[in-house]
Amino acid sequence: MNQDKIHLVNKIFNNETIRTIWDKESEKYYISVVDIVGVISESKDKQGYWRKLKQRLREEGNETVTNCHALKLKAQDGKYRLTDVVDIEGMFRIIESIPSKNAEPIKQWLAKLGSERIDETFDPSLAAQRSIDLYRAKGYEEKWIENRLKGILNRNKLTDVWKEGGITENKEYAILTNEIYKEWSGKKASEYKSYKNIRKESLKDNMSDIEIALTDLGEIATRELAKEHKPYELEQNKVIAKMRGNVSKVARDNLEQKLGKSIISNQNNLNYQYLEEKEKLNNKQ
Repeated sequence: MNQDKIHLVNKIFNNETIRTIWDKESEKYYISVVDIVGVISESKDKQGYWRKLKQRLREEGNETVTNCHALKLKAQDGKYRLTDVVDIEGMFRIIESIPSKNAEPIKQWLAKLGSERIDETFDPSLAAQRSIDLYRAKGYEEKWIENRLKGILNRNKLTDVWKEGGITENKEYAILTNEIYKEWSGKKASEYKSYKNIRKESLKDNMSDIEIALTDLGEIATRELAKEHKPYELEQNKVIAKMRGNVSKVARDNLEQKLGKSIISNQNNLNYQYLEEKEKLNNKQ
């Protein structure tokens, strides 16, 4: 499993946090085994319980243990440690090896977790609602959420126009996006993320409402001009993207002149900190 292509989506079962991730490649949920084992066994030493159970299952030739993946997940002390994870099917097999009154409720919980994506296939509005719920859980304000969802829709409209203009590769979309960002903010997307101390996280999810508005303005202007002039392939589309990014630059300059300060912020919306960044801060202190 590629750690770069997983998305952390912790779940709650009976007030217990179950570290759960979504793997984009396999389109599966993977669950921290030790978290589930801890809930079912009610053991004070869930790590020790899982080590013994894992050894017994291995000796019995249980394939589920062989199929365990080890990923670096954040522990309660804030440190990242290699943690065994399995998909929902594998988790069911492990649960069957643990005699406990908690087994049935956790099975029902896992079944519901697995059905989420299936339900969303038939009713896409459920996926939209899930996104809203996630943003709310992270503390975003309603207006920010509304603007963010509109921005996602506008972004999809822009990429559709680019596709009609001969843009087909991910790296080309990235190049054109950078042209818009550079023109109005002076930074490529990667530089902007570095400025905000984020990495794989969404840049827009870590923007202020003003930063999002200016980004969306640049993308909407690019879309409309591309629809009008129909540029084809990368070089022609780069000219349009750079030109329309300037619309946001003018709006930014005008606003900053009135505010007397920059609207580009190095603040992010993360509720965690990368370990090396924390170490650097401690060293400075």
